[in-house]
Amino acid sequence: MDNNQIDEIVEDELFEHYRFDVPNGQALLRIDKYLMNLIPNATRNKIQTAATNGDIYVNDIPVKSNYKVKPLDVIRILLSHPPFENRVDPEDIPLDIVYEDDALLLINKPPDFVVHPGHGNYTGTLVNALAFHFENLPMNSSERPGLVHRIDKDTSGLLVIAKTEAAMTHLAKQFEAKTSEREYIALVWGNVKEDEGTIEGNIARHVKDRMQMAVFADPEIGKPAITHYKVLERFGYVTLVSCILETGRTHQIRVHMKHIGHTLFNDARYGGDLILKGTTFTKYKQFIDNCFKILPRQALHAKTLGFKHPTTGEMMRFDTELPQDMQDCIEKWRGYSQSNASEVEE
Repeated sequence: MDNNQIDEIVEDELFEHYRFDVPNGQALLRIDKYLMNLIPNATRNKIQTAATNGDIYVNDIPVKSNYKVKPLDVIRILLSHPPFENRVDPEDIPLDIVYEDDALLLINKPPDFVVHPGHGNYTGTLVNALAFHFENLPMNSSERPGLVHRIDKDTSGLLVIAKTEAAMTHLAKQFEAKTSEREYIALVWGNVKEDEGTIEGNIARHVKDRMQMAVFADPEIGKPAITHYKVLERFGYVTLVSCILETGRTHQIRVHMKHIGHTLFNDARYGGDLILKGTTFTKYKQFIDNCFKILPRQALHAKTLGFKHPTTGEMMRFDTELPQDMQDCIEKWRGYSQSNASEVEE
């Protein structure tokens, strides 16, 4: 696992607390006994409880406490909270503040900027920056200062930060009640058939890959999620879409768009960093590689954010331009589709 690809997600996060690479000469041994000798202050009962809760993984598959450890196994303990989760060191990191008053502020987050400390990212995050620039920010339900909501590390765009307890409570209720407005712009693989539509489907962690989310038909699995999309521009092999969130689940747009066959462009977590549509020509492959270099992340931007001000009750709506990397990639696709019109018609 690449530590730098642990995403900041809305809920149900998993963080690696321990990792052990079993040596080649290891004899078969129950995993609860094996870990007792490696984890400080761990009791066999605690390890068995962790296994029962599905927190112990061997080669990325959850195992029970009676699993027999084998040579070259990779053992990981994944929990829902990060190690040292309450430690936040203030850091002088500049912030792109779109709006600020006594109750809140709006930040335009650049890509490749982690929102809060977590496994592999205990410094250099937005929360570290907030701790430096602002004193006594209120804690959210996860004990993270100021954060009302979050977006993925490689997703750019707007975040609202609460500066008072009253603002935190008021804004959090709006997000929970689905009265806030959140529009994202995404570039997705394929020619989206309908001009607009709605995707509904419960989202939960993928059965095999715990770093992914997936859509489940069983209403008992996961949490309900609704995404409304609208086509903005078609480029044949990819489509520019607007996505409005009715709910805010983990990786919601990334998962929902893949579910309908339109994975986000260059979304490595969900396979969008492969050529999913197009030709077999070498020239086309070179074009895609150039696009990936221009936009080295999933093509997703949190463009618009609207909510009622927690103090005045005024409806506020903020909008941002697409970041330069997305603009440049879109422009390349626009040029390609115009110069290869007959080729990309589908």
